[in-house]
Amino acid sequence: MSTTTLPDGAAPEAPVRRLGAWYVAEYRLRAMKAYGWTIVVGGLGSPLLYLLGLGMGLATFIETPVASGPHGPVDYVVFVAPALLVTAAISVATEEFTYVIMEGFRWRKLFWGVNATPVEPSQLAGGIVIAVLVRMLFTTVAYAVLALAFGALGHPWTVLVLPFVGILGGLAFGLPLMAYSAGLTEDKGQFAIVQRFIFTPMFLFSGTFYPLSTLPGWLHWIGWVSPLWHATQLGRVISYGESEPGWLITVHVVVLVGLIIGGWLGVRRRFTRRLRA
Repeated sequence: MSTTTLPDGAAPEAPVRRLGAWYVAEYRLRAMKAYGWTIVVGGLGSPLLYLLGLGMGLATFIETPVASGPHGPVDYVVFVAPALLVTAAISVATEEFTYVIMEGFRWRKLFWGVNATPVEPSQLAGGIVIAVLVRMLFTTVAYAVLALAFGALGHPWTVLVLPFVGILGGLAFGLPLMAYSAGLTEDKGQFAIVQRFIFTPMFLFSGTFYPLSTLPGWLHWIGWVSPLWHATQLGRVISYGESEPGWLITVHVVVLVGLIIGGWLGVRRRFTRRLRA
């Protein structure tokens, strides 16, 4: 932890009460160094393999354009790049907001130790989120830069914007999941169920590899409730100008922001109730 020089008369716990979330974020980022190589390899290797496989592999077999921008059809890799970027952010959230939370509450009880300090439960939760934001930013920036190198972005300037769209999607999925994880007292396979029966169907049926409209109508609801679809569509509008009515763009933003706010309120409530019980 960084040392802080206290002004005369200041209570020793004053900096902790003021900067508690940042101290927790520092701790979590230091803890991530234990699997830092995995983060780097995943952050760089995953987009490289996906973009190579889809842009130079699968795309060569697709003769009919699946999407168009203002200037006509776009390459398949341009269509899937925003979805893959958002998926990468959601994958980070799925990793960091499940077992890490269970570890802190149940297995190593680290959160109880932090709770014995002046750090508030909401600051503890906020610090974890800040650290995950840093990891998401690294992952999404890596995706965007590699997508730019592969010519998978409709406009080069979108490399500056798409990472934040990915983070929106990651938080919209991750914060409700974090609230759920904070309420668990035992690991009975719940996280495996989330991975297999929520994340995987969302990845496959949210318009990631083909437009949602090409799916049977009875499957469309998966996309409508999926933060992946809403963030992906925003990314496609920004990347190559996919045609979306203004009201639908507003819906995408409202759904993502609503999930983030609702998820954060749930996280604060769960952390406070559990640590102050």
